[in-house]
Order: sequence, then structure tokens, then C-alpha cells
Amino acid sequence: MTHPAHAMPVSVHVPGPPEPGSGPRVLDRREGPYGEVVLRQRGEHFEIIANGCFLMDTSDGRSERLLVDAALAELEDERPLPGVLIGGLGVGFSLVRAVEEARWGRVTVVEREAAVIDWHRAGPLSAVSGAALADPRTEVVAADLVAYVRDGAGPRTFDALCLDIDNGPEWTVTEDNGGLYSPAGLAACRDRLTPGGVLAVWSAQPSSVFEEALRNAGFTGVRTEEIPVVRGVPDVVHLARKGA
Repeated sequence: MTHPAHAMPVSVHVPGPPEPGSGPRVLDRREGPYGEVVLRQRGEHFEIIANGCFLMDTSDGRSERLLVDAALAELEDERPLPGVLIGGLGVGFSLVRAVEEARWGRVTVVEREAAVIDWHRAGPLSAVSGAALADPRTEVVAADLVAYVRDGAGPRTFDALCLDIDNGPEWTVTEDNGGLYSPAGLAACRDRLTPGGVLAVWSAQPSSVFEEALRNAGFTGVRTEEIPVVRGVPDVVHLARKGA
């Protein structure tokens, strides 16, 4: 999720789990061009908070893994070594799942928050993603995803785009992220896909409005997969395909 020049890499010391009932412990807090981002520890798990909005934690990860699995399942089996772009490093579950699958030929992660990259490279989240970051197929790009998809990737295309930078198309972390789900943003996503490529978008709730936006943007095979959660409405992955 920040321009790398705005924050120097730091190691985040983890003093051990908080005492039961003591609440979350703030491990790092950064202020940048997109607002505040915080890493907290609650018991044995870590949480990422952006601008006061809970984004994700390390307690489960089923939906982040499904984001990648569902995209791969949509691709033809005969497609050789497909490339996937993961939008948002988060707590690393999507990256780790992609690297676990030998079928992916390259895995590019675009993350705009320098703090999040630091936490994975030299902080507590390295325990989650260290091996995946070291995989030769992995590339981490420190950039804003909206800008990268629109004009920062040059001629590069991908067989799948797996996007997880917000709580959903209708619940964005920053106002600028809304451009990713606009007609122009979805057209840019389509342009970054190879023929027959797949767009997968994580959301904390289903959206028929977003499904219609995908169809209006020229995507086919639009559908939504649900992931049950302990409480509330299911998480979902919106899936769509670029025509051949």
C-alpha cells in the first residue's frame, strides 16, 4: 500500500506477545503521503491499521489465499508459467500462497507503503513472508497501485491481477483508491491483462454495483466467490476475465 523515498527502512523489535487482556500493542506507526499506517500486535497476531481503518491481520488469511487460488483456477491449464500482479503486500498471505504454487512463472507485488515493505523485509512480518520474498520469481515494486496500473508498468502485462488494497470497491482506504474501480481504472486493469487474463478483487462484502461496473468495462465471466467469516457477511473475491 507508499513512495519508498518518504521513509527509511527500519527494523521493528517485537518485545513478545502482550499479556492476555492487555489489548493491542503498537509496534510501529508511520505518517506518509497517504496518511497514517500502524502495525499492532494482539496476542500472537499482527494487525495493519491505515488511517484508523482496520485492514487485515494474521489470524486467518483464507480469503487472501483464495484471491490467488481463484485467479489461477480461472486460467487455462495449458498457459505456460503465467505472471501474476498482486496489488497490496498486506500481511503477506497472498504473496506466500502465490509462491507456494509452482505454476506461477513470476509474482510481482505492488505496495505503496514503505512501512509495510519494511515490516516484511526487516520486521515482524518477515516470519510470514521471508521465504516468499527470497523466491527468485518474486519482485516487490514500491509504487502506488493505481498509478502503476494506469501508466507505471510500461508495456508489461500479466495473466492475472489480484487486487487487495482496500476493504472493497465501495470501502476504500484513501479517496484516491476509488479511481481503481472507476471505468477508467477498470479499463487500465483490462489493458494490463493478457488475452484471457483474470482480474480478481478482494472485498469485505459483495457488491452487485461493482459486478455491473466490471461488465460495463468489457470484462466477461463476472462472478463472485464467497468466503465465510466468523461473524457478519462473508468476505468475497470478485472475478472477471478479459476477452481473448
